[in-house]
Amino acid sequence: MTLNVVSVTVDLVLLTIRQAALQVLLIRRGIPPYPDRWALPGGFVLPGEDLGEAAARELREETGLDPQHGHFEQLATYGTPGRDPRGRVVTVAYLALLPDLPAPVPGSDAAGAEWRPAADITAGELAFDHGRILADGLERARAKLEYTPLATAFCPTEFTVADLRAVYETVWRTRLDPRNFHRKVTGAEGFIEPTGGTAIRDRGRPAQLFRRGPATLLHPPLLRQRV
Repeated sequence: MTLNVVSVTVDLVLLTIRQAALQVLLIRRGIPPYPDRWALPGGFVLPGEDLGEAAARELREETGLDPQHGHFEQLATYGTPGRDPRGRVVTVAYLALLPDLPAPVPGSDAAGAEWRPAADITAGELAFDHGRILADGLERARAKLEYTPLATAFCPTEFTVADLRAVYETVWRTRLDPRNFHRKVTGAEGFIEPTGGTAIRDRGRPAQLFRRGPATLLHPPLLRQRV
């Protein structure tokens, strides 16, 4: 039996909220294939390196960002033949939800790195099959906000309920009733807990500050309205 040679890469779907929009980090490729095309950050897994280590290394090398400041999880594996013109390449994608971050610094093999509004990106403008990977990452993020407290990964350490509502509205691309949202998030056991502090928000009125609670799953969940 002849064994096929398969290379393994990691690709990163990195999401944050900047300028009131859900944004994704993209790299402008500086080398073939697809030179000068936008792509998700990523690269080949090195010998002796596990997948998580490779994903964290690529994040630091290509962007100067660190995965420790937000949520980082494996998304899916993609291995359609022909997805990479260099040969048989299987990629393992990772999803990161990160709080507001500064402009990234591209690595040596990238011509540029930018945060781009996810809503403005078309699948056809990305290299490889990164349009599909990005779409999967966005849907995973939207679904995770229903059943887990991961919306807090987009927030600073202390935040108001209005700050948290803004995350849901931005990621889900919808408007939520403030009173109903407040009731749901404060009623979900272990979702958020008060810090005892306040912050001045709308119209100069103090708003109670919260931090993420110990829950790993939301009960009851915050479900999206399906159109």
